[in-house]
Amino acid sequence: MKTNVAAWKKGIKTGIPIALGYFAVSFSFGILCKQAALNPFEAVLMSATNLTSAGQFAGLSMITAMATIIEIAIAQLIINSRYLLMSFSLSQKISADTPIYHRLLMSYGITDELFGVSIAQPGKLNPYFMYGVMTVAVPGWSLGTLFGVISGNIFPARITSALSIALYGMLLAVIIPPAKHHKIVAGVIVISMLLSSIFAMIPALQTISSAVKIILISVVVAGCAAFFFPIKEEEA
Repeated sequence: MKTNVAAWKKGIKTGIPIALGYFAVSFSFGILCKQAALNPFEAVLMSATNLTSAGQFAGLSMITAMATIIEIAIAQLIINSRYLLMSFSLSQKISADTPIYHRLLMSYGITDELFGVSIAQPGKLNPYFMYGVMTVAVPGWSLGTLFGVISGNIFPARITSALSIALYGMLLAVIIPPAKHHKIVAGVIVISMLLSSIFAMIPALQTISSAVKIILISVVVAGCAAFFFPIKEEEA
């Protein structure tokens, strides 16, 4: 019991910086939710049950664009497919006799940041460490959304518009670091941007919905990259 409490407290301490970062990003998400006519309950529910920054921003954009449920589901499956790989990796990090309810609770909290701090723990991962991180990270993400959606009508339009840029700043912060170290990743990003521009500029392609464009570009570019530049087993 003492070991679990100590792991939980360690998780809380580790999760505080993550919670602060989540609050800032989800604040802009809340503002966008307000602009998309979502009420505070709907916005907070979306954040509390999804915990996926890129997925939520993309999903909200697709909701605004009146995408169908099938389009949103397929796009979310592709965007969040990386969490499957993270789950596989974390399943090797915990004890083999970890009960199923611990595995289910831990799977709820898997995000890029929580995965990063959890997989870096020495030895076997105590589920209570993840619970500690989730104790502060999840409220940080949800409260940021709540404050954002409430403040959507309080701040002047210019400030609201400026805060919305946080989305693009977050995405750049995600893609630039790996692109600086991997030429293939940089190439994939550039090709994806070019294809997205082509879809936006050619009149015949402009009629395709944004969701279908995201799916097509993601599948084609990721598939070609995996085929021509497979990751060797020893590098995985």
